[in-house]
This record gives sequence, structure tokens and C-alpha cells, in this order.
Amino acid sequence: MFDEKIRDRLMGVSVATVATALFKRGLRNQVIQGVRPLGFKGRNMVGPAYTLRYIPAREDRNGIEVFRNPDHPQRVAIESCPAGHVMVMDSRKDARAASAGDILITRLMVRGGAGVVSDGGFRDAATIAELEIPAYHSRPSSPTNLTLHEAIELNGPIGCGDVAVFPGDVILGDADNVIVIPSGIADEVSAEAVEMTVYEDFVVERVKAGETIIGLYPRTKDEHLATFDAWRKENGR
Repeated sequence: MFDEKIRDRLMGVSVATVATALFKRGLRNQVIQGVRPLGFKGRNMVGPAYTLRYIPAREDRNGIEVFRNPDHPQRVAIESCPAGHVMVMDSRKDARAASAGDILITRLMVRGGAGVVSDGGFRDAATIAELEIPAYHSRPSSPTNLTLHEAIELNGPIGCGDVAVFPGDVILGDADNVIVIPSGIADEVSAEAVEMTVYEDFVVERVKAGETIIGLYPRTKDEHLATFDAWRKENGR
């Protein structure tokens, strides 16, 4: 069961802030490379990962008729991804053929999916961008996945955009990027990210007022601590 307080915390922080919190713990390569939001919704995407892995398609296995198979892994993935989860697709960083299209992503949305990420491309990208579900990919792609990709495994470890993703890892997407938080440290990282965000908001206000960043960001002068504490009380943070 996903802890909803983790979701609530991460809804208010940035990928950049979480990346710094993970770096403090020795994790340097958690941002999924090469993906961008389609029609950013003005809110973060947060949820545990449910994964789908593609391999290179082979002609004797991936004719158009396979879509008639009710057990086709791509279709099963859409119908089995739990509500509140983010579907993460390993498309081998290959956007020459689509990872999915608007009908499947609409179905994922209706079933309560928290978002979808592919390191390949989506077809019908303009339509997906208008859906309420957060979606991230590398670029639009029209050919069906069958031309180049075979959906082969559900909810196992994958690589997406050069990042290892395990089922249940916590996925955070914002207006810029998507990051993967190992499930075992998601609670502490999300709590720290909230505290970091509060201080960063204080810093932005001080910098806009003409304050130098030296000693302020990062805070190396104790004089800023009292000012921050007073600001925090005044702003209810």
C-alpha cells in the first residue's frame, strides 16, 4: 500500500530538489533522460511505478494480428496497472515506433492511473497532451509499436532513459523532468525535500530583495538561520 503522505509531500516539490536529496545519499543517476511532459497539467505526477518492458520486435512474432490476442502484454498492462500508479515503459530509448497511443492512455486514465512515462514516443501525442493524465515521452511517433517493439514483461525491473526502475519505486514528474526515488527511502527523501523547498522559497524571496547568495545559498552563515525562522513563522511554513 502506497503511503499517501509521500504523495502529498512530493506534489509540492521539484525534481531538481529531490535530485539533490538523492545526491546527498550517493544516488547520482535517478533522472530519466530524454523525456518531457506532454501538455503539462500544472501539477506534479506522483505514484509508485508499474512497469512494462519492450524488446526489439521480430517479424515472425509481431504481425498486426497479435493485437487480437487478449493476453497481449501491452493491453494487459493497461488493464492491470493499479489506480494511483505511474506506468513506466522501457522502450529502449527508441521513438521510431510508438510505445502507445491515445486510446490506451485514455483507458489508463479512466482506470485511475497517476501518469505514464516512456523513454520512446507516443502516437496521437497532441491528443494525449489534452488528456488529464500526466504523460512524458521523448517525441511523437506514429508507427505502431509492433513495427519495432515487442511488449514482453509486466512489472519487472526495467531501464527507462538510462535509469533503473523497480516496481514500486516512487516516480515524480514536474514541468521539466521525471525522477525515480527508490521505494525504501521515499519517506525520508520526500520529507527532506519539503524542508528544502521551504528554505529555497525563503532564499528566492531574499534574492529578489537584493540579498547576495554568498552565505545564504547554501546557508553557511548562521545569521540567516534566525531570519529564516522568523520568515517561516510569519508565513506559516
